[in-house]
Amino acid sequence: MGVREHSWVLHVDLDQFIAAVEVLRHPELAGRPLIVGGRGDPAERAVVSTASYEAREFGVGSGMPLRIAARKAPDAVILPVDADAYTAASARVMETLRAHPGAVVQVLGWDEAFVGVTAAFPEATARDLQREVLERTGLHCSVGIGDTLLRAKVATGFGKPQGVFRLTAANWTAVMGDRPVTALWGVGSRVGRRLGTHGIATVAQLADADPDVLVGEFGPRMGPWYRTVGRGEGTSVVDDTPWVARGHSRETTFQQDLTEPAEVDTALRELVAHVLADVDAEGRPVIGLTLKVRYVPFTTKTFSRRVRPPTTDPDEVLAHVLDLAAKRDTGRAIRLLGLRAEMPMPGAAREGHTPTRGGW
Repeated sequence: MGVREHSWVLHVDLDQFIAAVEVLRHPELAGRPLIVGGRGDPAERAVVSTASYEAREFGVGSGMPLRIAARKAPDAVILPVDADAYTAASARVMETLRAHPGAVVQVLGWDEAFVGVTAAFPEATARDLQREVLERTGLHCSVGIGDTLLRAKVATGFGKPQGVFRLTAANWTAVMGDRPVTALWGVGSRVGRRLGTHGIATVAQLADADPDVLVGEFGPRMGPWYRTVGRGEGTSVVDDTPWVARGHSRETTFQQDLTEPAEVDTALRELVAHVLADVDAEGRPVIGLTLKVRYVPFTTKTFSRRVRPPTTDPDEVLAHVLDLAAKRDTGRAIRLLGLRAEMPMPGAAREGHTPTRGGW
């Protein structure tokens, strides 16, 4: 009797994607500490977008201020962000994944995607995908294999770099049970602290948590969901429906702190114009706004509101944003402003069944 084929979820994650794209463009940088961020000038206010493995050995990580990264790795090469190059490289990778026979591809971002396959030996399929991506794009990737999207996503971390790892119901508890809840996809430090107040610190404890406790802490929708995450369960369906943005956001880090109300007003008007240009391209109105204000030295506050009725009128959106801005501490200098506009989702949009970290 032959080996039976089964449906699998593969999570393909490109290794140090942005840095790897830059090394392809500049082969002489291979093996050197490489940092990509801002306009490539550590004297300016900017953060690290990515760091090569060699730079990470010095403690450099994504989101770190560029000036601090430059101090940690003084011999590193620092390059500006080139979004167009990364978008083009990502498109080539996704085309390669879609070209694999029988593959269903759900893109998660520039550097990762779920791939649904039917196979008897998923590790062999994973290695095939790694080889195809490398041959056609010059980029390496790691692949997590799972029986749910969540397990496949978590599995990839055990395979990095350039490896393959399988995580299913059979070994979930053995591999994940003693790990902290923040090792789970969709559970950040804030949620981890809230779980900790109930004595829930590990994945196994979350998997066995009292549902009533979770509902009391997180509500009737998110409470049961976190318990599901602790068990590694959830959907196993890879959905290749084109992704539709729920919102658009922009932010600006100012090289000189904003201290005058007129400066803040001008910056907000520019921010609204940029965000609305993105929203207009979607053809959907604004239904919610979130203003992000980062004060000097590094304290961040957000102010949100629903927009009723929904609108596409720039003057109305600006009026809402100025109202939100009026809630800020006017006595504090500002180093960053960000704005997110939320839109209604069209009826044919993909269900939001994939948890994500972060966001604001």
